[in-house]
Amino acid sequence: MNVHSEALPQKPGKPRRASARKRSGSSDKRAAILNAATHVFARRGFFNAQVADVAREAGVAAGTVYLYFRGKDDLLTSIFEESMTRALAQTQEALEGVTDPIERLHRLARVHLGGLGSRRDLAIVFQVELRQSTKFMERFSATQLRAYLDQLRDAVCAAQEAGLFRTDLSPTLAAKAIFGALDEMVTNWVLSNRDHRLIDDADPVIDLLVNGMRAQPGN
Repeated sequence: MNVHSEALPQKPGKPRRASARKRSGSSDKRAAILNAATHVFARRGFFNAQVADVAREAGVAAGTVYLYFRGKDDLLTSIFEESMTRALAQTQEALEGVTDPIERLHRLARVHLGGLGSRRDLAIVFQVELRQSTKFMERFSATQLRAYLDQLRDAVCAAQEAGLFRTDLSPTLAAKAIFGALDEMVTNWVLSNRDHRLIDDADPVIDLLVNGMRAQPGN
């Protein structure tokens, strides 16, 4: 055994920092590819787009895309899953400390419309491209989308317990109706190309669903 080699000091931290930089660079490149895929799918359509188009948009070789994703289907799946994960985190933050159930519905609506309204290309992928495949829709309905519907349902249940909503109303049905209304606002915004802030529709939609269209005394 060479005692001199044992006595050589090791420089702490360098391998770990290099590894951290490598992970960070890998994460950045993956995010850039997903961002490029969102642009390409929105512009060309999912079925017409090719992995090579995504690679060109991201400024990488086509083989690089396959280092991070299995193919075009995996890109679309990842766009949905990562966007929903981010949205669920945003709704949790928006609901932090909010006890009023009606305000909870307003905040959920603002996150929903504000998130998709800030990126038209992402809204196109969600509202148009994802819905052209039954396979994708079945998978997505059973994942993060259910968690989002549960947040709406919990707010409805809280409103019932507070005496604000009818108790004979199905919370699940109400949650789906609220989601459907918000979802339609996004679809209409995407297809009409109207130049307005989608988030501005959030509060009026919830107000309509909560208070109805019947004129109130004094109005």
